[in-house]
Amino acid sequence: MDPVDRRNLRITGKHRTVTGPNVAVRNDAVQNDVVVIVTQAYGPRGDNLVGISDVEFDGHPAVTLKIRAAGREGLVHLSPIHGDGRKQGVVDIEPGTRCELLCPVSGLPLDVVGEVEDGSGARYFAIYLTPQLSRGSMVMVSDVWGHYHSRIIDDFELISAWAASQPD
Repeated sequence: MDPVDRRNLRITGKHRTVTGPNVAVRNDAVQNDVVVIVTQAYGPRGDNLVGISDVEFDGHPAVTLKIRAAGREGLVHLSPIHGDGRKQGVVDIEPGTRCELLCPVSGLPLDVVGEVEDGSGARYFAIYLTPQLSRGSMVMVSDVWGHYHSRIIDDFELISAWAASQPD
């Protein structure tokens, strides 16, 4: 089930309402593009997921998750820059492998949001952008390794959607 009301969704490109500390939207003058950076992220119990390690991407602290996949378990540090596929930690997982996504602090599984509607069988899981753990402010990440689909919703507005084409 898709949690986005697509019939009433309007993407305007105007994001003045994004003023909270959880997401930074900035213009990249070099690329003439908008860059969305996750600056706060919380697990299913409200535990902080940003900056819990010393890993950074372009000066921004990583979002850290615990994963279980293919008989392995460990931490993966994700770039907080939306659309940036860089990660560190446990990263030598075969593309297409389904992963169990967990909070690295509590060990609890991330909350299921719904199925990804692309026929891949992947599911979206919630990384909340505020300690209130609202589905109106979250990053939805896929549970299939190498399946680069994610969405950022803030104040119930879809501010970013990304499906990167990765070389085979």
